[in-house]
Amino acid sequence: MAKAIEPGVTTKTLNTIADTFIRDHGAIPTFFRFPNPNGEPFPASICTSVNHQVVHGIPNDIPLKEGDIVSIDCGTQLNGYCGDSCYTFEVGEISDETRKLLATTKEALYKGIEQAVVGHRLGDISYAIQTCCESQGYGVVREFVGHGIGKKMHEDPQVPNYGKRGNGMLLKNGLCIAIEPMITMGAKEIYMQEDRWGIVTRDKKPAAHFEHTVCVRKGKADILSSFEEIEKVLREKSL
Repeated sequence: MAKAIEPGVTTKTLNTIADTFIRDHGAIPTFFRFPNPNGEPFPASICTSVNHQVVHGIPNDIPLKEGDIVSIDCGTQLNGYCGDSCYTFEVGEISDETRKLLATTKEALYKGIEQAVVGHRLGDISYAIQTCCESQGYGVVREFVGHGIGKKMHEDPQVPNYGKRGNGMLLKNGLCIAIEPMITMGAKEIYMQEDRWGIVTRDKKPAAHFEHTVCVRKGKADILSSFEEIEKVLREKSL
């Protein structure tokens, strides 16, 4: 998808690329037909959240345009186990202000991951993310959080992006969690769109979302997902 993202491409096209790739490699797109609290199934294999959409954007036929950002959230199941990851992409040239939001959100993800080690607590992850983003004046979404992951896409524990150091569950070796800062350029308040899926900022300012699936270990977490291929493609496109 990183290769295909440019002004004029639609998020529905990106969904087709993702769905084909996932299934061709013997995996299952776990988002497809996943129910919301009302029991309504998600109609696509990825979430594509554009600009002030925070999460759960449904792919559509509206072309992306120069200066947009799009968060692509993707979950799969392979050999009985789930993975979950998100990356917020620039579409063409974006403003310096928006680029800083993306950089800070990704930085916060890795600061959270640094705390995902044996002997720490969930609140240490949450605090690291919150302080990184709020120190830059950004909003930290409260209503949506990271989560445990394994044979199911969403498992306990919840992993908030805000909290206090030393609070929460003690982290033990082998715990797998999805850490996913959802950060807004303005206020943290959000609302649900009429499709009962898309979540947007109330002030219509942009939001960024980065996510890794990680495994808690002694000393340093194992990052089980990867941005390496994405960022290699982005470097090549920028030449």
